[in-house]
Order: sequence, then structure tokens, then C-alpha cells
Amino acid sequence: MRLLTHNMLSSNIKGVVNGFPLRIEAEKVVEKTVEMNGEFLKKMFEKIDWKAFVDASRAMGCTELPEEADSSMLDSDEFLNRFHHALLEVHLEEGALVCPETGRRFPVNKGIPNMLLHEDEV
Repeated sequence: MRLLTHNMLSSNIKGVVNGFPLRIEAEKVVEKTVEMNGEFLKKMFEKIDWKAFVDASRAMGCTELPEEADSSMLDSDEFLNRFHHALLEVHLEEGALVCPETGRRFPVNKGIPNMLLHEDEV
């Protein structure tokens, strides 16, 4: 699971008010090379919750992103490379996503998060 995906997921358990961001418990992280697309990154930057993204990237061992970022940084090739790497090349293969409110763990197996709810959570 890419951090791009993680930044779009939230816990939809009945009664949960604060289901974002899901905390990452990484057991296995892999890196997969992806071709750089600067225009895509610039468009996605506007949609990303930066704090959640940085926290998630650090949970997966990717520590080179700044605490805060603004659109002027998109002119820097160094920033774009780091953003690209964390967003698209770092994958959570095995682990869990944890609801910040309930502590419910959603397993991630073979890179696929299982966000299915139990019957009593719907």
C-alpha cells in the first residue's frame, strides 16, 4: 500500500468522529521504483494532508520529508524527488492501520489494506 492510498483512507466504524489519519504499524516495508511525474506530484500536493503524510512516512522509515511544506517547494527538484519517493515508491507490504479513536486494527497483507468492518461496527 502506497502512502498516497493511506492519505485517502479513514476509519468508517459507526460512531467514530475522528477516523483520520490511521496510524501505521509497519511489519514489512518495501521500495518499488516508479517513474517520476512532476505534474502529477504538483496536483497531488494540493490534496495531501501533509502532517498525516509526514507522520505515516516516518512510521515506514522514510525520514527525509520536512515537517511543513508549501507549494513554493514544488519548484525544488530535491523536494519533488523526496515527495515522489515517499508518496509512490515506499509500500507497506505487511502490517496494520489503526483507528485513532477506537484502536481497531485493520490488517495490511501483501500490500492490500482490509478495511472491512465487523457486523457490529456498521
